[in-house]
Amino acid sequence: MQNNFFSRLSEVELVALDVDGVLTDNSLICMEDGSLLRTMNARDGYAMAEAAKAGIKLLIITGGNSTGVLSRLQKLGLADIYYNIRDKWPVLEQYCKEHQVDTAKVLYMGDDILDHEVMIKSGLSACPADAVPEIKAIAHYVCALPGGKACVREVLELILKAKGKWFKHPV
Repeated sequence: MQNNFFSRLSEVELVALDVDGVLTDNSLICMEDGSLLRTMNARDGYAMAEAAKAGIKLLIITGGNSTGVLSRLQKLGLADIYYNIRDKWPVLEQYCKEHQVDTAKVLYMGDDILDHEVMIKSGLSACPADAVPEIKAIAHYVCALPGGKACVREVLELILKAKGKWFKHPV
């Protein structure tokens, strides 16, 4: 499956991401006031900004509803953020129709059972190294890195390199 994955990376127009377990490591810090804290990797943020500059659309579809996560993603310049979503495929399908993106040119990255349908129906799929076995079994690419530890950067860097848009050292 991975050979097909690498040969199709240059065609990717949209990267859709889950949050918990992909942009975070799935850990939750439970505060006394009932709020939950998550951590995100700055390298993922850098790669997301670079991907956006290169013309790759970024879409977040998450079952969570953290205002902290929403604020972080908005500060990175992401506008297309859908939260409190359990059935992710209809959201992605509608987004693609509205933005005229062929679902064959979508890479979806998820880590758990809620991501299964959308991963199967997207053109390409990837998951963190620590995704659940059911997701690893269907992913076109399993990252070397776990969720929240720059696995999103790993995938975005592969896409940008395939498109010839990753960092080039000045000579």
